[in-house]
Amino acid sequence: MEFLQGRALTNAIGNLELTGQYAEALKQLGHNLEDVASQEPDPALGNGGLGRLASCFLDSMATLNYPAWGYGLRYRYGLFKQIITKDGQEEVAENWLEMGNPWEIVRNDVSYPVKFYGKVVEGTDGRKHWIGGENIKAVAHDVPIPGYKTKTTNNLRLWSTTVPSQNFDLGAFNAGDHAKANEAHLNAEKICHVLYPGDESSEGKILRLKQQYTLCSASLQDIISRFESRAGDSLNWEDFPSKVAVQMNDTHPTLCIPELMRILMDIKGLSWNEAWSITERTVAYTNHTVLPEALEKWSLDIMQKLLPRHVEIIETIDEELMNNIVSKYGTADISLLKQKLKDMRILDNVDLPASVAKLFVKTKMKKGKLLVESLESIAEADEKTEPEEEENILSETTEKKGESDSEEAPDAEKEDPEYELDPFAKYDPQLPRVVRMANLCVVGGHSVNGVAEIHSEIVKQDVFNSFYEMWPTKFQNKTNGVTPRRWIRFCNPELSAIISKWIGSDDWILNTDKLAGLKKFADDEDLQSEWRTAKRNNKMKVVSLIRDKTGYVVSPDAMFDVQVKRIHEYKRQLLNILGIVYRYKKMKEMSAKDRIKSFVPRVCIFGGKAFATYVQAKRIVKFITDVAATVNYDPDIGDLLKVVFVPDYNVSVAEKLIPASELSQHISTAGMEASGTSNMKFAMNGCILIGTLDGANVEIREEVGEENFFLFGAHAPEIAGLRQERAEGKFVPDPRFEEVKEYVRSGVFGTSNYDELMGSLEGNEGYGRADYFLVGKDFPSYIECQEKVDEAYRDQKLWTRMSILNTAGSPKFSSDRTIHEYAKDIWDISPVIMP
Repeated sequence: MEFLQGRALTNAIGNLELTGQYAEALKQLGHNLEDVASQEPDPALGNGGLGRLASCFLDSMATLNYPAWGYGLRYRYGLFKQIITKDGQEEVAENWLEMGNPWEIVRNDVSYPVKFYGKVVEGTDGRKHWIGGENIKAVAHDVPIPGYKTKTTNNLRLWSTTVPSQNFDLGAFNAGDHAKANEAHLNAEKICHVLYPGDESSEGKILRLKQQYTLCSASLQDIISRFESRAGDSLNWEDFPSKVAVQMNDTHPTLCIPELMRILMDIKGLSWNEAWSITERTVAYTNHTVLPEALEKWSLDIMQKLLPRHVEIIETIDEELMNNIVSKYGTADISLLKQKLKDMRILDNVDLPASVAKLFVKTKMKKGKLLVESLESIAEADEKTEPEEEENILSETTEKKGESDSEEAPDAEKEDPEYELDPFAKYDPQLPRVVRMANLCVVGGHSVNGVAEIHSEIVKQDVFNSFYEMWPTKFQNKTNGVTPRRWIRFCNPELSAIISKWIGSDDWILNTDKLAGLKKFADDEDLQSEWRTAKRNNKMKVVSLIRDKTGYVVSPDAMFDVQVKRIHEYKRQLLNILGIVYRYKKMKEMSAKDRIKSFVPRVCIFGGKAFATYVQAKRIVKFITDVAATVNYDPDIGDLLKVVFVPDYNVSVAEKLIPASELSQHISTAGMEASGTSNMKFAMNGCILIGTLDGANVEIREEVGEENFFLFGAHAPEIAGLRQERAEGKFVPDPRFEEVKEYVRSGVFGTSNYDELMGSLEGNEGYGRADYFLVGKDFPSYIECQEKVDEAYRDQKLWTRMSILNTAGSPKFSSDRTIHEYAKDIWDISPVIMP
């Protein structure tokens, strides 16, 4: 659904190894490369780690000569441009396309029809036909993805949406009804207006579902068209899975599964079994989250209205899945069977189909008392019951579902049984009917992978445990990675030159294992001196960036302490800023002399966007900027502490911040961050991490060495128990945590009301209460760990050694390694070298 590409110019000339020559050519024309490059806006096609990972993968696939494309949507206005005002975050539309995009090639000759609404009918040929409804056109826009030191240039194909000119209602226009005349065009074009449009309203939900279906339908039609043209007269659909691999990046492209089934059956004429076999062997799923709200659940009613044929296909997949579950677990333990069906069904809160519902029939034997007939008896009766009788029984039970309890029961002595369905088998009108997209991904694909070792274990043991029990070989791990081209070589040229000098070549750019060669020089004073100089020069660039974007003036002599990522409660920017508040309070309580003695100077830098409708995240942004406005103008504190929120964080900002960072915060509640990738970029650039044992932090700590990582906080296996302890009222907060909350409420940071924000950290139960993300629990551990950070930073020789060893320990976290693993273990593809 998103690709966070970053600027293309410096990446393209870097991958072509033309940076020096290009800069010289521009110089001769009177221009500076850096100034020219800065004119290119960041493409507004993504937001966070999901989109940036996809872009790193594109770079690695091209560099490693794998024949692979990316597919996405061409968002005109992006997510939003973030503006920071006295009221916190404000959002305006991105304008990245206003001057055109020289990096894209519009393929007006490559377009596909996409349908919404309508109805399904069966034709005389026995096939299902989806007819009527609203029809739009998806048009391809191709963005070249050049590899490093190779002729291979892959493609990122983005779809825009429109309708043919004849859909413009000329009659309505000439009659003065201009809005109606253009209605079809506007309805089509708005599909690609905004990334992740607000979905609080039913219109927003429909628009998001339209986006997801457009991506899946246009991309699959394109893939199938190329497959058919290459196969020519020797077309054999059984070859499709050996020629095509489709990787669904999170649950947004889940509709690939029913859409591929629809095309193969309804258009290409394959049987259900043939189409299912091909689909299952073609599609694979990468899970990127364990957060329940991020495992998409779509309203069945909305999907039924928008995509009626796909709902039919999903219903059949769901029924076949349930039959498989019954076959595996049998009917001896009805409680176990219920639990498995509840966990694994694709359709939630939907009547069980007759083939499964018959297992959950209750018999009314006595007045006022229900006895569950033994499953053995049901199975025995089932053998004697003709299908028509079975349907009659189920029909009868459905009719009885609405009967009043006060209705007089038949004479118990007659023991004339009356049948009714167990409520488990029936739809509850008080609850929504939903399609669980993640479950459909697991069922419909041949592979399911997590994106870090700890995350993949949580996927197997918790999120999809029942599926793992049924299909253990489907599940695997693919730890994320980042491209070393963009994230060291191009964004940090000075450090790159030092690495190449000390290793003896620049081979590490393609083979990051060679970075380990730095380990033997970690204590070398000459390397340490060069390393510190490079860091200082990068910090000077960020001093200018901060001044330009915020007006704040910061000292390059202070430690640069950075947390840049999507604003979310589980990522715990709130823990960071409360730690800063505690630090500030302690400073204010000391004399100037004691302050300087007790604290290392810091510039605490935040960046990231809060979703426009995520109220609590926006409160956190406002709080950070309020703290900054107080601390940064406090004459008692001076350069000892500065707080900066860099507005509109994007790839280009990251390319400056990451090389300059000295401490980077990755402090999510353990077990909640799937992987993270910015942690890898920071480590590669010699930044030391403070964090919890979460996501890829676990593997980074193993690779760089425990002594070169600042660890704090509860561990993932403890989290459920700690939440339970809180719910039971047994949690006793640390006095320092209570002290910092009271200080915030004292008004020292202005007149804003922080009751809602602080209230989320208090109480033992209730929505938005009870400190679900365990900020209070981890706070004492966090501030004690920060004291160790100060202590280590005072010894610059030790700190520089730790920094070098972070870079030397980061080879594993190249996306080249990740892509090799996908290619070998999931896609079954090999490199194709261009002649």
